[in-house]
Amino acid sequence: MSKPDFELDRYDIKAIANYYRNQPLRIWWRCIVIFVPLIWLILRLRLSAKSSAAELKKLAIESRQLLTRLGPAFIKIGQALSTRPDIVPPVFMDELAELQDQLPPFDNAIAFQFIRDALGSDASEVYAEISDNPIAAASLGQVYKGKLKTGEAVAIKVQRPDIAAGIALDMYILRGIATWLKKNFKFIRTNLAAILDEFASRIFEEMDYTFEGQNAEKFAKYYGGLDGIYVPKIYWKYTAKRVLTMEWIEGIKLTNVEKVKQAGFDSRHIIEVGVQCSLRQLLDYGYFHADPHPGNLLVMNDGRLAYLDFGMMSEVSAEQRFGLIEAIVHLVNRDFAALSKDYVRLGFLTEDIDFDAIVPALSRVFNPPEGQSLTEMDFKDMTDQLSQIMYDYPFQVPAYYALIIRSLVTLEGIAFSVDPKFKVLAVAYPYVANRLLNDSAPELRMALKDLLFRDGEFRWNRLENLLSNAQTNPDYNLNGTLDKGIDFLLSDRSEFMHDRIIDELVKGIEVEASKRLPERFRSSLIGDIVADPKLKNEIDSAQTPSSLSYIARLWSILQKDNQSSPTDVIPLITRILSKRETLTLGRDVLSKLAQRSLVRAVREVLLRDEKKFQEQKTSNASDRPNNLPIEEIEEKELVGAGFRRSVNGRSW
Repeated sequence: MSKPDFELDRYDIKAIANYYRNQPLRIWWRCIVIFVPLIWLILRLRLSAKSSAAELKKLAIESRQLLTRLGPAFIKIGQALSTRPDIVPPVFMDELAELQDQLPPFDNAIAFQFIRDALGSDASEVYAEISDNPIAAASLGQVYKGKLKTGEAVAIKVQRPDIAAGIALDMYILRGIATWLKKNFKFIRTNLAAILDEFASRIFEEMDYTFEGQNAEKFAKYYGGLDGIYVPKIYWKYTAKRVLTMEWIEGIKLTNVEKVKQAGFDSRHIIEVGVQCSLRQLLDYGYFHADPHPGNLLVMNDGRLAYLDFGMMSEVSAEQRFGLIEAIVHLVNRDFAALSKDYVRLGFLTEDIDFDAIVPALSRVFNPPEGQSLTEMDFKDMTDQLSQIMYDYPFQVPAYYALIIRSLVTLEGIAFSVDPKFKVLAVAYPYVANRLLNDSAPELRMALKDLLFRDGEFRWNRLENLLSNAQTNPDYNLNGTLDKGIDFLLSDRSEFMHDRIIDELVKGIEVEASKRLPERFRSSLIGDIVADPKLKNEIDSAQTPSSLSYIARLWSILQKDNQSSPTDVIPLITRILSKRETLTLGRDVLSKLAQRSLVRAVREVLLRDEKKFQEQKTSNASDRPNNLPIEEIEEKELVGAGFRRSVNGRSW
């Protein structure tokens, strides 16, 4: 395939379209090369349900070989499928896994020429050692093992020849098909062309190895310091656009469970480390590895998880990150009305959507089987179910979201190969809960307020759930949670929560006091709280926990924290109690208790006098003279009781 007569340093839709628009024969021939064998293979796969193991193995090999022939874009599709044991039969998964680092290499002479052109000297002069043949070949390049003259072992990646032209042609064809499908099939609302553009842009960035080196260093800056994570070093003196020299990493593929176990490491723990790192990528800095296939994840000799190949990276804006966190919280707590608003914020829906129709649909999609929590569902299953309603409602999948889903679904597929019972959401929610409790970002503070309050009522069970989940997150810190939480609750920004907390504390004190007082004193203390017989019975039987009961339960949860001792908490409590805002809160609670007690006392006196008056009126009714008007009888009784009232215009 000849190279286009324009430079493809980046993915330029217009330039590619202008070039290939005038080459219809070339386009039609490429379509035949792609779709004739692909359609024939799909038909054979559909008819292979009852085939023997040998026949299935043969089809699997043909599938891998076909994707290899079709080029980098299709190779990456195969790489993604190789991590999905839930949708790809094992025999196919094993074959497709070879697409990660076992592709056919290109000629050594071409590779060494690229090294000479890029670095200005022969490979033998640049490196102290370099392997005679590549030790791995991937979709965009092949890797040699070498050693620098200073003694460091290195991996030397050299780009394949003329791959930009092939990718440009494939993307032009696929983009044309995507545009035609969206135009002619109304049920397709997602902008497929935009998703392909995002994907193609990342591939073109991946073809510039200087860009990959910068990505690696940025990734190391953000996540290299995390416990259990390692990012290899880039050697810039020996790196150019088509040649990359980076630190050599000895390790075991994460998916090779037996070898990892033999090395003395727990594969599930390492997967959890990887999931935690991915969550930080998506929700902390928004800079994430968009291609975490098994060939890019190695377990090192010290048990750390090493990330390789930083060509395909992507970013999520701060607003999108906060939106994702809120969506996860609303999803886990089944607040589907709020979740529908999250989809608007994330760009899936427009503001004029019929929310009355969307909310029940989301409820049906994200409703786990009875006895199962949402965090126990597979992430892949949830995304599949969500796609079902995207045909019925005007959902549009943003391009950035497609790469996020690809990254998470691939990671979950790797996790499944290590532990079939692994649930990404079960690991993700504790991280989100910890972020909500500790992050001081205004957006997350508001999300926490919306989560904990509804219709003016404080939802203690939600706070209890957040704390219980947050404690299972490796980054959980009791002091930080209490410190930032109290600072927020007592700050001027939280006037709404301040008033509600006072109400809850006052109510809790009154209810707890009512449980401990004799029956005859209860009504004088809490009045209408026990006036309702049903509520009184609930209080007596302790079926309705008060605010103070919840606080006691929350304190018991906090005490379970293994990382903190009472001596760690005492200085924090002392500081909190000495804060001006804490004193203000205590004063306001006492003031409200006094006001409510005074109101009840006055009401008690008035009700007692009214009751006495009614009793006197009833007892005197039988003794009233027949010739004395009722008004005069009442007037005399009231005057005797010390009251003044007006009857027939006269003042008493």
